[in-house]
Amino acid sequence: MDGKANDRKSILMIVSSMLIFGTIGVFRRFIPLSSAFLAFARGILGSLFLLAVLHLKKRPAGEKLPPRTLLTLAVTGALIGINWILLFEAYNYTTVAVATLCYYMQPTIVVLLSPLVFHEALTGKKAFCAAAAIAGMVLVSGVVGEGAPQAGGIRGILLGLGAAVFYAAVVIMNKKAPGVDAYQKTIVQLMSAGAVMIPYLLLTGGFGGGGFSGSALVLLLVVGIVHTGIAYALYFGSMDGLNVQSIAILSYIDPVSALLFSAVFLNERLSALSILGAGMIIGSAIVSEIRPAGK
Repeated sequence: MDGKANDRKSILMIVSSMLIFGTIGVFRRFIPLSSAFLAFARGILGSLFLLAVLHLKKRPAGEKLPPRTLLTLAVTGALIGINWILLFEAYNYTTVAVATLCYYMQPTIVVLLSPLVFHEALTGKKAFCAAAAIAGMVLVSGVVGEGAPQAGGIRGILLGLGAAVFYAAVVIMNKKAPGVDAYQKTIVQLMSAGAVMIPYLLLTGGFGGGGFSGSALVLLLVVGIVHTGIAYALYFGSMDGLNVQSIAILSYIDPVSALLFSAVFLNERLSALSILGAGMIIGSAIVSEIRPAGK
């Protein structure tokens, strides 16, 4: 078991990062730019900010990575870029709350794939949590009790689940690249996430500047610097003062806060069944992270 003590500064840092992540859906609603351009800007601005943080700390960006590790990180970065596009598009077709809950099916997807990818046994507890999360997803979708959702809502749900699948792939591939400094890993991945958007934006004319305004530029900078650079710096800065289980559980402040922010700022409301489903998704993910003492 990881016996590392949790200090207050580290708890404050990770809670702050999760609350920042929880507002990104609200900001997305007010940025009239394509999801591809937003993913590009987020990757580039975020990586540049983290490089600046390392420079100010007089901390080297890291040793030269082996080509295979660098390739793995570049591929995972590309997957992150696609994951962002799908999530940002999901926000356009369904509520921030539903898109976020779809996205947080990622832990369940990893659990279900672990026996195939890592040859890990699917315990009864993990199987139960996965089943509860899937049942919760059915309730959140609105199929039960509310009739079939509209076409746009279905598209948003599928896009959110697609984002979850790609992020699950990122988690799995990151486990295959251990021993890399967290900042260095994130900088490479964020740069790759932004770079993979460039060919697509060139082919589609996405650099044309449609939708740009002063307010859009400010919001874009906020998403790139605050929601990516600062949030990741806070998140990784908290690691040394927290144990692994605390990090995993505190990370679920993100989806919970996203539901609250969407209700307050976007007037989005979940039905009673959807609230039950949300509790099942988030609760099952938290329960699956809790390990008995001594393990």
